[in-house]
Amino acid sequence: MATQTTTLPLTPTSAGVVLPAFTLWWRELVRFYRQRSRVVGVIASPLVFWLVIGSGFGTSFRSGDAPGQQHYLDYLYPGALIMIVLFTSIFTMMSVIEDRKEGFLLSVLVAPVPRSAIVLGKVLGGTTLAALQGLIFLVFAPLVGIHFGFMMFLLVVLTIFLVSFALTGLGFAIAWPMDSTSAFHAIINLFLIPLWLLSGALFPLGGASWWIRALIRINPLTYGVEALRNLLYPQTQAQFGFGESLATLVLFALFMFGLAFVVANRRTTKPVA
Repeated sequence: MATQTTTLPLTPTSAGVVLPAFTLWWRELVRFYRQRSRVVGVIASPLVFWLVIGSGFGTSFRSGDAPGQQHYLDYLYPGALIMIVLFTSIFTMMSVIEDRKEGFLLSVLVAPVPRSAIVLGKVLGGTTLAALQGLIFLVFAPLVGIHFGFMMFLLVVLTIFLVSFALTGLGFAIAWPMDSTSAFHAIINLFLIPLWLLSGALFPLGGASWWIRALIRINPLTYGVEALRNLLYPQTQAQFGFGESLATLVLFALFMFGLAFVVANRRTTKPVA
């Protein structure tokens, strides 16, 4: 008696999550560092901004937390570092739109790969790039009198990673439904630049108007700036404690990754290529 065998269809989970995510992560790194002008631009723009604006205000600026003690270059340094992370995280996710136009995203979507692997690979790729760019900027820390101990450096790396992860997740969620890089740039200019401006990077919370203070307090990016300020300038009194800031960053990162996952798994009638 002959037995009949049934071939089961290949399901998305057959390919697993780790290998596809690792492949997409590695692709993001190679793709980014092949574009050398992009690498230079990401670091050079905030560096010029930090030097010009910081030197322009100079000693005329007085932080409310440390009156008469902090040069504006010192105060602006954590904000400039966050700016690098912000630019790298968000603009790296333009690759989602480019992949859609080139047909690569369609190939990935029809492959036996779970969408969680796509989200994880793309977000971790952007996170790694943003964190590396931020860490490169730390070579300028001695210019403002910052010297690292081993534990302090690890906490700075953790903070930069959490900010990078959260912002990359946000960038993915914005880029996924879009098919135009021009529209992506418009959203960035409208939403994300004010997000940075209202993070306490340019001016302290204490001297702002009440409604600005309210916006700064509810802005999750504020806690990234404050966490770095706590670590880099332990002698000054930040607006929020490091533990409070770190806990907020963890929640922010988890929420943004969850949002990216939901957006990527949402059913749509729009073509992906």
